[in-house]
Amino acid sequence: MIIYQPQEGYCYNSDTIFLYHFIRRFPLRGNVLDVGTGSGILALLVARDFKAQVDAIEIQEHFVHYAKINAKANKLPVTVYLGDFLHMHFAKRYDYIITNPPFYHTGVLRSKNPIIDKARYSGHMPFEKFIKKANQILKPKGGIIFCYDAKQTQTLLMHLSANKFTVEAMQFVHPNAQKEASLVMIYAKKSSKSLCAIVPPLIVFENGEYREETKRIFEEVGAYSIKCHI
Repeated sequence: MIIYQPQEGYCYNSDTIFLYHFIRRFPLRGNVLDVGTGSGILALLVARDFKAQVDAIEIQEHFVHYAKINAKANKLPVTVYLGDFLHMHFAKRYDYIITNPPFYHTGVLRSKNPIIDKARYSGHMPFEKFIKKANQILKPKGGIIFCYDAKQTQTLLMHLSANKFTVEAMQFVHPNAQKEASLVMIYAKKSSKSLCAIVPPLIVFENGEYREETKRIFEEVGAYSIKCHI
């Protein structure tokens, strides 16, 4: 699958690839919404590999343009909306929400590029506001699958619980076996009584090179980025 991306500004990274690998553990079906789709990669992968009707929303018009072109180029029926997820009115409710949201916290040095800043900094979509909105537009047994800064896991669990979500699966991503987790991936479901499955950690590098498991993930996803001006 080919993904056209802007030469300057925010581009998808390995976090999205690892998140999609995590998503593949679950039988997505029905209506799926990708929040903050960027160039559309996550929504397009789900549309390619699952029997689901996929919508996507993006607040930056620049990226909506790329996401629509990528949907057309890959012949995948993804509907892309321009709008602010927190204030958008949705005509239907969803079975799943998927997202790689902006999660850089206030202590992180912010980019002077407004496009990059909006894509990365959590102040543009605070998690507590995001999860409240997600709760409103998900069906009664709907689920949310997302990734976030691992150091903020306690805060995530607090807000999920406050909005009646139960974490059914969680996986941590470590740069290498000696370093702390940098990313957490979570599947949470509304009104669930299931216990939480802790998936074995994903270790990205070994001796400064991608581990064989990491290479297999990139190969299985099969996305190829082309930076260009459109």
